[in-house]
Amino acid sequence: MNYSPILIVAAEPNSIFLEIFFKTLKNNKIKSPIILISSKKLLLMQMKKLKFKKTIKILHPSNLGQYKLNNKSINLLNVEYNQKKAFEKISTRSNKFIEKSFNLAFEIIKKNRIKKFINGPISKKKFLNKKFLGITEYISQKFSIKKNCMLIYNEELSVCPVTTHLPLKSVSKKINKKQIKEKVSLIDSFYKNKLKFKPKIGVLGLNPHCESTHKYNEDEKIVRPAIKDLKKKYNVSGPYSADTMFLKRNREKFDVIVGMYHDQVLTPLKTLYEYDAINITLGLPFVRISPDHGPNENMLGKNKSNPKSLLKAIQFLDKN
Repeated sequence: MNYSPILIVAAEPNSIFLEIFFKTLKNNKIKSPIILISSKKLLLMQMKKLKFKKTIKILHPSNLGQYKLNNKSINLLNVEYNQKKAFEKISTRSNKFIEKSFNLAFEIIKKNRIKKFINGPISKKKFLNKKFLGITEYISQKFSIKKNCMLIYNEELSVCPVTTHLPLKSVSKKINKKQIKEKVSLIDSFYKNKLKFKPKIGVLGLNPHCESTHKYNEDEKIVRPAIKDLKKKYNVSGPYSADTMFLKRNREKFDVIVGMYHDQVLTPLKTLYEYDAINITLGLPFVRISPDHGPNENMLGKNKSNPKSLLKAIQFLDKN
């Protein structure tokens, strides 16, 4: 069986990503050939620092279709980046390199119709610089996609925040019926088309116990009416209280739990599954995944980072 290639952008050069990438390549069960976009110079420095050995095969983006690819070597699309040490402090100096890497990936996806894409982490503060809430929004804009959804996927239970990386004080102003409906629709479509079954979706309320001491209760005015409309077409129910939804007897009833804000659903999921989850962007014309971790500056060069999330991302794309 021929497996289509997975395109990977390493992104922030001063992150743990290349470390976990090296560790992942040691797994001989990976079926899809991997094409990495990064800097050869950076790659060599970090390989030396982390005591990892593998040959590098330089590819040219203009004739990717002519290569017979496997993972015996690192298949590299080189983007020049000069750094004196293997690991340095994250700064805006890497912004142009990261942008070039992403732009090259997007060109290749469009030209070669690649459907499998993984990106390493970036610094939201340094790279996005308040222009986008996260990479989900950054990539969606590059493909003129207005309806998107951040699904943190695990085979047993997945979660989706209606709002992503917003400060808490802004959440109540941003949630609305349209957004809730869009997220549920994208989730249902993804599960049916990719995973071949109709998911059971539970939706959380915004307020503790779905109650509010104020006259205006978002759960009654926004969340409940949205769910009522969605029930006509989707296997969805709620709103549920977030403090008890992740108890074993409750979460077992659902495939996906939709929350109103980032930490409402990501904190319990990471507590339950730790690195056994991947971040999938729904709504794009290809499957985009990122391992569920950030640059993690505190762990740079220590060779102690867990590669499980990246391996899970690649294994998911191998099967789908």
